[in-house]
Amino acid sequence: MEEEIKAEFKKNGFNLDEEEEILKKCLTFCIQYKLSPADLVSSWDVYSLNRQLELTVQNAHMDAFLLQLQNEQKEAIIKKESGLHLYSNDVAICRHGYFHVVNNDYTHWEMYAIGGSAAPTINSQGNRFLAPDTRFSKEVTKHESAPQSEWKNWNWRSEGDLMLNGAFFTPSGAGASSSYAKASSLGARPSSLVGSLTANSGSLNCKKGSRC
Repeated sequence: MEEEIKAEFKKNGFNLDEEEEILKKCLTFCIQYKLSPADLVSSWDVYSLNRQLELTVQNAHMDAFLLQLQNEQKEAIIKKESGLHLYSNDVAICRHGYFHVVNNDYTHWEMYAIGGSAAPTINSQGNRFLAPDTRFSKEVTKHESAPQSEWKNWNWRSEGDLMLNGAFFTPSGAGASSSYAKASSLGARPSSLVGSLTANSGSLNCKKGSRC
């Protein structure tokens, strides 16, 4: 399975620093938490983006990564036992492909609301972004793991978004309509309607054995 884990990291653009040691630990994580190599690397992807890590996987981060896996397992158990549908409060994290961020209500974030790496196409439409009061956390977007000379060619756009409390979106790319056509899943409603559209979002008040 170590070779499968290594191949999955490579497929997602990661390099391994202390390869033998990292693969041994990752194999242990997979066995202990019944994860496939794809599941493991997907969790590492979220971990690395949240901490703004480079694409080289460092052995020094394995202990902290294990804590994240443990927390994910706890959340899965809580969800299963309580019968609740849990929603994530994490930022939107995009790596490869096309992403349509539409009619969401971002009322707080610590570093950024939408992050991406590896040249994703991001089409942000009809969202409401309320920036935190922290002076250096006003930017909605975060171009990860790439210099400006590279990410300036990534197709990221904001259309009809409502920016509040100093929030701002950094667009990039040529903006070819064909690219954004692939990053469109449904018709965006006006950002002024986001409050009513998301009024009932969040965890459902359900109990096991009863109707929600």
